[in-house]
Amino acid sequence: MFAALFAKPLTPDQMVRKWRSGIRAQERELDRQLRGIETEESKVRLKIKQLAKKNDSSSCRLLAKELVRSRKQKNRIHTSKAQLNSIVMELQRQVALLKVAGSLQKSTQVMRSVNQLMRVPQLQMTLMEMSKEMMKAGVIEEMTEDMFDALDDEDLEDEAEDEVMKVLAEITDGQMGLSVPAGLPKQGESEASAVVDEESEDELDLDDMRARLSALRS
Repeated sequence: MFAALFAKPLTPDQMVRKWRSGIRAQERELDRQLRGIETEESKVRLKIKQLAKKNDSSSCRLLAKELVRSRKQKNRIHTSKAQLNSIVMELQRQVALLKVAGSLQKSTQVMRSVNQLMRVPQLQMTLMEMSKEMMKAGVIEEMTEDMFDALDDEDLEDEAEDEVMKVLAEITDGQMGLSVPAGLPKQGESEASAVVDEESEDELDLDDMRARLSALRS
């Protein structure tokens, strides 16, 4: 404790190395999240194929909607990783200029990327602490809201139904989805509805898969 009180403040070069290390750790965490989502997606695709054979279109659509949400979440993660890498590249450039300028310079690129990444829940705590240090070091100004960077989830939901049908067509090789007209009676529906115990088990699997995917996206 006493050692921490009298510790020398980090030099600009050391601060940059600390930030880069923290960003790399966040990138690895995002990679782990991606792998987890992809593992669950594989299970969901297999389940959709099984349910499609029973002509259970309702359950297939529910799982396909989860896949659409997961794919959008993966796209957001890839975007976040690209923004984190952009910060690292800019910090590397700052280190090169440090020898000439003698101090870290203000960067609108870092400011913009940090502002965007602050909206990612799993990055907020790390970015809040890092942004305070960057403000003290003169790299960024006080954080402000950038309206043009906001991502509106409601706009994405407008396209969800079309995407769900495309996903179904893709996974079931056209058995369901865009190739199946709405309201068309499906062969075997009456037989499938008669097997109550099997349907109950499928329902439990369905809820479990949706819950796992939702947990991975949060």
